[in-house]
Amino acid sequence: MTDLPTGGFGRRLDEHGAQGDSPAGPGAPGEPPAGPGDGLVDSAVYAAGRRLASPGSLAETYRCMQERAGSMAWIGLYRPGAAQIASLAREFKLHELAVEDAIFAHQRPKLERYGETLFVVLRAARYDDVHEVVEFSELHLFLGPRFVITVRHGEVPDLVAVRRRLEADAQVLARGPEAVLYAVLDQVVDGYAPVVAGLENDIDEIETEVFGGDPNASRRIYQLSREVIEFQRAARPLLGMIGVLAAGSGAYGADEELQRRLRDVSDHLTHVVERVDGFRHLLQNILTVNATLVSQQQNEEMRSLTAASYEQNEEIKKVSAWAAILFAPTLIGTVYGMNFEHMPELGWRFGYLFAVVLMGLVCGTLYRIFRRRGWL
Repeated sequence: MTDLPTGGFGRRLDEHGAQGDSPAGPGAPGEPPAGPGDGLVDSAVYAAGRRLASPGSLAETYRCMQERAGSMAWIGLYRPGAAQIASLAREFKLHELAVEDAIFAHQRPKLERYGETLFVVLRAARYDDVHEVVEFSELHLFLGPRFVITVRHGEVPDLVAVRRRLEADAQVLARGPEAVLYAVLDQVVDGYAPVVAGLENDIDEIETEVFGGDPNASRRIYQLSREVIEFQRAARPLLGMIGVLAAGSGAYGADEELQRRLRDVSDHLTHVVERVDGFRHLLQNILTVNATLVSQQQNEEMRSLTAASYEQNEEIKKVSAWAAILFAPTLIGTVYGMNFEHMPELGWRFGYLFAVVLMGLVCGTLYRIFRRRGWL
């Protein structure tokens, strides 16, 4: 979906609202700087879909709009300062709540109406192949009958590509701010596809690690689950926003081409959301399997330790039994080895034989007892 026909944008502002694009300092990623203004990335005034001027400051932009009736300004900002936002708020009568959101960011995706101005908040995503993580950034848009203000708080989406694509088709851009809104929506949703592919690859790697017994698998599953949840929070609300825009298009009799392109964006987004929902369920199952495998491994280790302990106990029993058997004759021999003159049987002719037999009987009795108990 590239060309975004629009119709009746000013009228639909009375029914529906939204949230947008960000100022950046010179040389901000995504768009070439248009002038020395802090946070201003690109500013242009259009008429009939053609760029009439490229003002280098906000003041010049306001003057160009006043001089050319029926023109539209598209002001691109990257992390703007409070002074720039305040200037835009005074010129275009932006609501203070929307202005505050645009300055501080950290907003959920939403679409709101403030009088004739739509305020749109989108959350774009990018997959970092080097670190294998998903990076999120915010994009705020203010849209009125004659202006579009885009405020980026991150590196994505690439609004340069959006602007160039629209400027290459004057017929589409001539439809006004609504064309910019749908082109940006399309860019954000298209940017989700590489993220989905990256997450799918990570999940495949995690499955291999889990069944390979990697001890760090649990940590990575948890980290990836958080990324998937964050991705859901970025993508799912857009379905409702697109539904509101589609309803507004139908209510005011927008042409079929506009509704067709809205449906196309919605189809792509629905596919993304369904895939991400599947990822979340799959990660939950992987986490359960990993916990089961870890438990089985721990049980195997416990069984090994129990078997080793049992074998050690058996050896101790044998040693103890033989020690007891050998202790009996030692005790008897020790008693008869004492150097006492008056001691029973010292002068008895069969004393030695008696002592040997006694030792044998004691040892034999102990052997039978230990043998019966399984110690020997």
